[in-house]
Amino acid sequence: MKILVLNCGSSSIKYKLFEMTTKEILAQGGIEKIGLKGSFLKLTLPNGEKVILEKDIPEHTVGVEFIFQTLTSEQYGVLKSLEELDAVGHRMVHGGERFSQSVLLNKEALDAVKACNDLAPLHNPANLKGVAAVSAILPNIPQVGVFDTAFHQTMPDYAYMYAIPYELYEKYGVRRYGFHGTSHRYVSKRVCEFLGINPEGTRIITCHVGNGGSVSAIKDGKCVDTSMGLTPLEGLMMGTRSGDIDAGAVTFIMEKEGLNPTGVSNLLNKKSGLLGISGVSSDMREIEDAVAAGNERAILAQKIYFYRLRKYIGSYAAAMGGVDVIVFTGGVGENGKECREHACEGLEFMGVKLDKALNEKTRGTETVISTPDSKVKVVVIPTDEELMIATDTMNLLDK
Repeated sequence: MKILVLNCGSSSIKYKLFEMTTKEILAQGGIEKIGLKGSFLKLTLPNGEKVILEKDIPEHTVGVEFIFQTLTSEQYGVLKSLEELDAVGHRMVHGGERFSQSVLLNKEALDAVKACNDLAPLHNPANLKGVAAVSAILPNIPQVGVFDTAFHQTMPDYAYMYAIPYELYEKYGVRRYGFHGTSHRYVSKRVCEFLGINPEGTRIITCHVGNGGSVSAIKDGKCVDTSMGLTPLEGLMMGTRSGDIDAGAVTFIMEKEGLNPTGVSNLLNKKSGLLGISGVSSDMREIEDAVAAGNERAILAQKIYFYRLRKYIGSYAAAMGGVDVIVFTGGVGENGKECREHACEGLEFMGVKLDKALNEKTRGTETVISTPDSKVKVVVIPTDEELMIATDTMNLLDK
């Protein structure tokens, strides 16, 4: 079964084509700068070589069409025709309270996704454009939506509610939803397979740490809390996002700087985090270089980043009455030895013992990085959201 996975952003489309009988990746790449000058498709060849194909891509239908043409082209194609495709799985960002699992994208489901557009105005409309683009080219192919928020729908009400007037929840759905759910679901399931343990009776804290970051508390295979909220802004310090901040500080800044809602959203989402504190970059690799050069603001930015992560791990251990497994994933979680070490530093009181030598040499591979006598297993599990989307798509078709 051949399944294409699409992740459509406002000006980008990432794709991966899977042969699901073997879980083999047949093709992968992405389009950037949709609707802008200099748009292009970058694809990765089987040998790892990158190829850039430039083309004017004014909107998403043209982009999806270009991906389909590339998949069937003589030079770079892996399909003889589009009829070989069995289904398309889409990353959908916000499903609100309507979606607690992946769904076949029929008219009813698409209308429900549109109803969530206010909750994710930058992401959901772009996701829907991808669905519409595929429908325009292949009107009869099954399409499945896999939601970032779905895995977190098992949170209890006392974990997801904000302490604001209840009618704001009733009128507008203002509550905590969480994101990165497909990643948290994949790594929490995969770590149990890797360790040979049953999710039932196991308390897992998953740390998806990268330019965006979130932590989830998972008990008996179900999410009971997560760090992101109504939007992806809440929680950890991120590349350009502030994470947790006093709402009073937000209104204070708005007043002093003369900012409107759009301006303050831009400040907190795009100018804060590692970038805002360091003044150097939102990329942890560049922050590390600046730290090595003695840049004091970069050192401070890194300290805040690691401290916030450690604090969330400790709070979720408290919420679950302990923790059995801590998982690191995402670009920084999988590759950042300093991040993992500092996040676990001081957690010996709850049974965490890191094998520092093993942690030093672990990059992007499934590895237990705690010592054999550690009461808590600390594990690196590379995430694979695309495979999770493809698997959900296949399972829905099989049903």
